[in-house]
Amino acid sequence: MRPAIFLDRDGVIIENREAYVRSWQDVAFIPGALDALQGMAATAYAIVIVTNQSGVGRGMLSLETATALNARVVAEIVRAGGRVDGLYLCPHTPEDGCDCRKPRPGMLLQAARELGLDLTRSWMVGDALSDLQAGQAAGAQSVLVLTGRGGMQEIDGQFDKLPDLPAALEYIRRRS
Repeated sequence: MRPAIFLDRDGVIIENREAYVRSWQDVAFIPGALDALQGMAATAYAIVIVTNQSGVGRGMLSLETATALNARVVAEIVRAGGRVDGLYLCPHTPEDGCDCRKPRPGMLLQAARELGLDLTRSWMVGDALSDLQAGQAAGAQSVLVLTGRGGMQEIDGQFDKLPDLPAALEYIRRRS
């Protein structure tokens, strides 16, 4: 079983949009994210994106559109020399009470089962406390990036804060 780096999408890889990412025109990669992911391509870590997309549950975009957007994000990562071993999307609203919506660990647990991942050696990188809590609940270590909502999140000292995805991935590499 191999370790994974779980990544939130919005605010970590691409810019967060207050009105949700609804079309490809709303997608802007955070500076340095593609290069950082390219740098992780040759590592033993599985690279897995786990993303809450309540805009689907709210009727702001279809599941098909959300899936197509994710496919294009992955294609851009691959085109830049990176890799993504899995992508998991929660389409539910917070009110739905599902097991897959972060801060619950459902997407991480599903990825671990399907991809044969060792959660105890894995990391969750997110820009929100809910991301970090999902990682913690799954048994992974978690770090906050200050891109996206990260700079506004109030977290206690149990999670490390790093400026962006490149810094987070370098931090994980050094700790491995």
